[in-house]
Amino acid sequence: MSEISFVTVTALTKYIKRKFDVDPHLEDIWIKGELSNVKIHSRGHIYFTLKDDNARIQSVMFARQNRNLAFTPENGMKVLVRGGISVYEPSGNYQLYAKEIQPDGIGALHLAYEELKKKLSQEGLFDEKYKIPIPAFPSVVGVVTSPTGAAVRDVITTIKRRYPLVKVIVLPTLVQGINAGESIVSSIKEANRRELCDVLIVGRGGGSIEELWAFNEEAVARAIFSSDIPVISAVGHETDFTISDFVADLRAATPTGAAELAVPNMLDLLERLKTLEARMTKSMQQDLKKRQERLKNLQSSYAFRYPKRLYAQKEQEFDLIFDRFQKQLAMTVDRKKQKLNEQTYKLEMLHPEEQLKQARKRHEEQTVRLKRNMNVQLKQIHSQFQTVLGKLNALSPLQVMERGYSLTYKENELIKSIEQVHAKDEIRVTLNDGTLTCEVLQKRGETNG
Repeated sequence: MSEISFVTVTALTKYIKRKFDVDPHLEDIWIKGELSNVKIHSRGHIYFTLKDDNARIQSVMFARQNRNLAFTPENGMKVLVRGGISVYEPSGNYQLYAKEIQPDGIGALHLAYEELKKKLSQEGLFDEKYKIPIPAFPSVVGVVTSPTGAAVRDVITTIKRRYPLVKVIVLPTLVQGINAGESIVSSIKEANRRELCDVLIVGRGGGSIEELWAFNEEAVARAIFSSDIPVISAVGHETDFTISDFVADLRAATPTGAAELAVPNMLDLLERLKTLEARMTKSMQQDLKKRQERLKNLQSSYAFRYPKRLYAQKEQEFDLIFDRFQKQLAMTVDRKKQKLNEQTYKLEMLHPEEQLKQARKRHEEQTVRLKRNMNVQLKQIHSQFQTVLGKLNALSPLQVMERGYSLTYKENELIKSIEQVHAKDEIRVTLNDGTLTCEVLQKRGETNG
């Protein structure tokens, strides 16, 4: 039996992968299909399945390729994908490595429309607070549209039929094609710069989404939003809305509808005037009737029939009122005088001379009380002094000396014992009537007995 030749799964997979990688038809290819199983990894990679009615292929778009992707891929989107086909070796599956993804056909326009709508809405361009009211009776209406289309004829015919007094200015504008958006923006700015009209109708007749696309451009939306002249959007489609419809101050489904919104109906105004005239006539007749009835009542009243009696009665009433007034005036004057006297008295009491007089009086009274109190205090102190003096005299050595005693000093020291002196010492003897200077001749000790 001959030896069997085999290869490993890894080797076979690598071989197949090299076949894919060197095929120039698979290296850079555009594939059309529908997205499904879309998963966006936390690292930024996008994994998805690209399919059609009969087949599907696993796909991946790495973060470095999808960094500039203009939209977020979602399930069900019809797309065109550019990339290369290769084999993922761990599983042996062939897959598409995407480098670029673009929306397919109408889907691309719809996606761009939705993204711009979301962007402008977040910026506030659709907010009602920025809407400018349409004037009730414009003098001039501007129309930004193609001068050769049916739309402009419908607008002019409708305006002239409804309100012949208004002037219509047509600003010739491209409303379809590559340069349509730029042309619309230029016309809107021109109308504002020159202040051509009181209200501006911007629009065209119906058409496909591609034909109406100029009214979905961001530049057109911003020009409408920045317009100082109120704008009525009049793109000829009943169900769908363009970006211009959202930004405009008022939206009309058709150019004819815009013309009806821009100006009032003369017939309606005339009918309204007739109604107001009838109401005013009726109101004036009713008011005149009421005034006539009031005049009749006044003419038949007591005042007109007997004016002298009414005058005499009023004279008497006047006298009574005048008497009450005089009495009330006198009472008021008395109260004011009394209040004036009270205030005068208070003012006099507060006068500096009166204050000084009162102060002097208080000073004299306080001086008398002070002297009286001082005499009482002096008498008390003198009596206490005499008592203490008597006690001092009783204890004074002078009193003893008056009875025949004397005091002996040696060098100003009172001698109380013979031990303090010696023979020949000089001593001083103080008597009641003088002092003796003596010399000690002899000292001799004796007992008190």
